[in-house]
Amino acid sequence: MDSENQPNGRSKDPGWKYVTKGSILGSTIFCFCKKITHGGIYRAKQYLAGGYRNSKGCQLCPAHVREEMREYLELLRQNKQNAEVLPDFDDVEEYGYDEVEEVGNGSQQGRRKFQAQPSKKQKGVKGPMDMFFTSPPEQVVKNRKDGKMKQSTINEICKKDLGDKACKELANWFYDAGLPFNVVNHDSFRIAMEAVAQHGTGFKPPSYHEVRVPYLAKAVKSTDEMVKQVHHEQWAKYGCSLMSDGWRDSVAHKDIINFLVNSPRGSVFVRSTDASNVVKNSDNIYMMLDQMMEEIREQNVVQVVINNAPNYKAAGKLLMAKRKHLYWTPCAAHCIDLMLEDIGNIQRVRQTLKRAITLNGYIYNRTGVVNMMRKFTGKRELLRPATTRFATAIQVQKIDLRKMFTSDTWTKSKYAKEQAGKHVASIVAMPTFWSNIMYILKLTGPIVSVLRLVDGEKKPAMGYIYHDMRKAKEAISSSFNGDESKYKDVFAIIDKRWECQLHHPLHASGYYLNPRFYYSDPDIEEDPEVSSGMHQCIMRLIPNKDDQSKLTAEKHMYRNASFMMFHGYV
Repeated sequence: MDSENQPNGRSKDPGWKYVTKGSILGSTIFCFCKKITHGGIYRAKQYLAGGYRNSKGCQLCPAHVREEMREYLELLRQNKQNAEVLPDFDDVEEYGYDEVEEVGNGSQQGRRKFQAQPSKKQKGVKGPMDMFFTSPPEQVVKNRKDGKMKQSTINEICKKDLGDKACKELANWFYDAGLPFNVVNHDSFRIAMEAVAQHGTGFKPPSYHEVRVPYLAKAVKSTDEMVKQVHHEQWAKYGCSLMSDGWRDSVAHKDIINFLVNSPRGSVFVRSTDASNVVKNSDNIYMMLDQMMEEIREQNVVQVVINNAPNYKAAGKLLMAKRKHLYWTPCAAHCIDLMLEDIGNIQRVRQTLKRAITLNGYIYNRTGVVNMMRKFTGKRELLRPATTRFATAIQVQKIDLRKMFTSDTWTKSKYAKEQAGKHVASIVAMPTFWSNIMYILKLTGPIVSVLRLVDGEKKPAMGYIYHDMRKAKEAISSSFNGDESKYKDVFAIIDKRWECQLHHPLHASGYYLNPRFYYSDPDIEEDPEVSSGMHQCIMRLIPNKDDQSKLTAEKHMYRNASFMMFHGYV
């Protein structure tokens, strides 16, 4: 064909050997069948090759030309897959936008033609304007969660392979670094990935030094600013609680105390202190807590939650003596843990738990016995992380375990002939073992429910402890049909821990001010213990006499549910 009929710059494309440009804008004429089509050179090559859904094959095209076009199109497809990039809509060769004509005033001189040029901007490379028009990563992640943002179908299909490869490499990084898998559930992880994606290709990750020094300093500064802007305002308005969480580093053999501040906005970590030389002396603990309160602004702190150890209790009393607006309280979760430990030291309970642990250890130390147990229990396990849950698992599998140790499978096995095997079989067959398991569950079940309340994060526990401890004792009494001889020792343990540690005016006040209980039990007002606790808290937490009088005068508004905020509880 004549070179003048070939579009400038496209003579290397094999399709132009068999196609000429038509007189109509965007049309092509085939040399073999003289058919006129629209759609550019890429559609023309499909027509010559044949076999494409969107283009019928040319009936007059020679076999060698059809084979040439098919090989060329297949080569294009393979190169596209190997490059693993999105189709570039500026690629005029593949999509056929190879020429554009503009007609001026109708004259031949006014007609000019030019060729559309591919975009000079590389795929994935961001320009200066992207900084102004690209949404922040945090907003993008939020929009995706809310269902306000969805990629087009074309992008989803084209990016699938790239996404799979990126996810594979990220997963390999997790495996190589030994990171916990649940970090992918953090919003910060998704925001980081979105920020990398917005940067595009050529992103340079931070170095070890950058993560360890400059970016860490920036993160600390940002966190400090957030705490000052958000939490300090809450502390000054509503007051706050200083909480200390002590633990022992088994490797370095140090006593570490983490200090946190809690308010309606949430808990904020303040600092971690090596208290190895402090915890042995109550005066040292007092000085450390006193310094922390001054840093936080002591007038904002209304409660200090500390350890139950004697030295901490002595330090708490010193704090209350110096600051008349302050209460100290022991950790409720630790107190209830101590209750359960004391119950575990009862002879009947200790002996039964020892037998249960022996049974559990024997089964899980022998693979053959584990497989046998799973056949009888329907693949349910006995292992549980806590003693009380473990006892529950044993009780649930009582029937299946008895069937197992009396079955032919067990009696014909080598384990039944071992001394240890005979011992655990006798435990399972022992009626008192199972009756004692049930006894333990009746004693500890209600207390464990309170422990889950105070050790959880679903709701503030202060307004529920007083009520739930009462209900726990009632549940224990009811489970034994009021036979006090069966639970009096346990009640003595509960009362001892409750009276000296958890029985506190703050808990009574929380119970009084909890609308769920106040409006469902009209006798709260008549309870001298609750009323006294409420009065003590008012006198201590609000030193100003005028404010005390105003608060006391407004109690009738709370009693009558005059505020709209309480209407839902009436």
